[in-house]
Amino acid sequence: MNLTITPHPLRGRVTPPSSKSQGHRLLLAAALAPGESVLDGLAMSEDLAATLRGIEALGAQTRWMEDGLHVRGVEPASGAGMALPPRIDCGESGSTLRFLIPLALAVAGGGMFTGHGRLMRRPLEPYAELFRAKGIDWRMEGETLTVRGRLAPGDYPLRGDISSQFVTGLLYALPLLAGDSELRLTTPLASKDYVAMTLAALRTAGITVEETGTGYHIPGGQQPHPIRQRVEGDWSQAAFWYAASFIGEPLEIEGLDPHSLQGDRRIAGDYWTLARPGTVTLDVTHCPDLVPPLAVMAALRQGETHLVGAGRLRLKESDRLATVTGTLAALGARIESDADSLTLRGVDSLAGGVTVDCSGDHRIAMMAAVAAIRCRAPVTLRGADCVDKSYPAFWEDYHKLGGKLDGILYR
Repeated sequence: MNLTITPHPLRGRVTPPSSKSQGHRLLLAAALAPGESVLDGLAMSEDLAATLRGIEALGAQTRWMEDGLHVRGVEPASGAGMALPPRIDCGESGSTLRFLIPLALAVAGGGMFTGHGRLMRRPLEPYAELFRAKGIDWRMEGETLTVRGRLAPGDYPLRGDISSQFVTGLLYALPLLAGDSELRLTTPLASKDYVAMTLAALRTAGITVEETGTGYHIPGGQQPHPIRQRVEGDWSQAAFWYAASFIGEPLEIEGLDPHSLQGDRRIAGDYWTLARPGTVTLDVTHCPDLVPPLAVMAALRQGETHLVGAGRLRLKESDRLATVTGTLAALGARIESDADSLTLRGVDSLAGGVTVDCSGDHRIAMMAAVAAIRCRAPVTLRGADCVDKSYPAFWEDYHKLGGKLDGILYR
């Protein structure tokens, strides 16, 4: 759906949705725990709906009640007798796909995974190489991945520089095996804060993982216990409101934990770093999702900004280095990109007056919406409903803060 934004300041208070990253992790912990868990404050999005479908396909039962989402977990052995592997539609969620592949092997002896958009073309090589070496049947046919076999305890060498999601998937699956395992990182770990969130969710469910000099020692034979937890606010989504506050009127952003393990909480510090004039370099290796809001801030600050360590953005819902560059350039920003970085030279305002394609990427849509605040002419977004992937209420919140929208699409 197309949406036209007339430039106008945003003012007031806003509460971002619950953390998508923490939501995925707590859903998995609850799904593996016999008994009933309760997750309070879980704001659904297309990505979290995909994980919910996935755990239900593996045998978990879910129901919404007044106090939150109730999840009755599945015991690891319950799926052992499945004649056919469970089918799991992962939507466009890389987290869902990468988390559930090893879990399906541990719980059900495998699974059939499908996705939409670019999902099934995003990197899966670390798993493919590892599991094939362990005798797992791994077949990609068109847009469907089928894996069959049983994980055995032992040594699991894994690259850590493509995505921390591969590490998280194994950290959930390996404790369920009969014996101990070693997860060895063969390259430095990127987005390490996301793994810290994984370890925290596992601890909440009573799972022990021991960090070593080369990765993790995972005792086998563990069984998670049910959890009851409120899902905290999402710093990744809040970053767009930080950007709006930076380039326009101050906003009050509520519902965030300043002590959160979410790596994207660093947006609060980056805000003040960018507020100082002059040349600034920010390394986004461990927080690549911050690049779109940081790029808006950099486009409209005094000075030159370098965002480095951003190469993995080329493997997101879009080639996000290219789409950030193309979208902001179309709006009038002075921006250049290379293989893994962005350079922006700040201007006082953006021209606008164009139609930009969101490229099916929720973060590009939200970035363009924030940038439109400082445009001199209206901006039309093509495919603006892609925000449903992570923040379905984004346009409603934008409107409540004073944003002028034509073709509004909120519930």
